[in-house]
Amino acid sequence: MTDAANEGKELTRAIDGATYARIPIRTHVVMPGEDLDGIVVRYAADQLQPGDLLFVTEKIVAITQGRSYLVEDITPRPLARFLSRHVVKTAYGIGLGMPETMEMALRECGTPRILFAAAVAAVTKLFGRRGDFYRVAGDKARSIDGPTPHTIPPYNKAVVLGPTQPAKVAARLKAAVGGANEVAVVDINDIGGNILGSTLDRAGEQRLVRILGDNPLGQGHQSTPLGIIRRSGI
Repeated sequence: MTDAANEGKELTRAIDGATYARIPIRTHVVMPGEDLDGIVVRYAADQLQPGDLLFVTEKIVAITQGRSYLVEDITPRPLARFLSRHVVKTAYGIGLGMPETMEMALRECGTPRILFAAAVAAVTKLFGRRGDFYRVAGDKARSIDGPTPHTIPPYNKAVVLGPTQPAKVAARLKAAVGGANEVAVVDINDIGGNILGSTLDRAGEQRLVRILGDNPLGQGHQSTPLGIIRRSGI
C-alpha cells in the first residue's frame, strides 16, 4: 500500500520541465533473512505501470542480506573511538560519529583506507572543504547507518551496513517484477543521495538522484523502504 510523503515533502517534483510522482510504498518491518524478492513482489508488483521506475532503499536490501548488527554486539577498537570523536555531527543522522559505526567502517573499508580518508579530510577541512572523508572512504562508509531515536525498532539500536552487490540486486528485482520496469537501489537522505546499483544508464541514475534529492521517503517511522517514480502523463 502507498503512504504519505516524508514530513514536509511533496509527492511530486518537477525536473527539466517534466513532473514526476514519487509514490512511497509502506511495508511491514522487514527483518534479517526475509526474502527481498518476495517482499518487493508482494508490495510493489501490482502497483507498477508501464514506464514506472521502482526504487528500493539500501537499508531494506542490507537488512535482508543479514547486514544489520545490534550496537551491543559491536566492540569498537581504540582507533574507532578516537576517529569517531572527530566526525562532524549533523542533524540528519549519526553517520560514523559513534565508535560502533566507525568500527564497522574500519571492518568494511579496511584500516588503511579509513586512515587515509581521515588524513585527507583533516587537511582539506582547513581550506573549508567538507565531505572529503566520505569521498575517499567510498560508498561502503557512506552507506553505514547508525541508530537514531526515530528509527523503527529494532533498528533504533542497530548499525546497518550498505548492501552487497546492489547492481545485481537491482537486476534480480527487475526480473522479479516482470522485467518491464527499471529498478534502482538508492541511498537517499536529507543531505544528498547516491544510486548504489540500478538497471539504468548513467544519465538515468543522475536524473533519479535529482528526482529523489529532497528525500521524499524519510528514514525512520515512515516504514516506506520502496517507492515508484512515475512521470506525469504516463
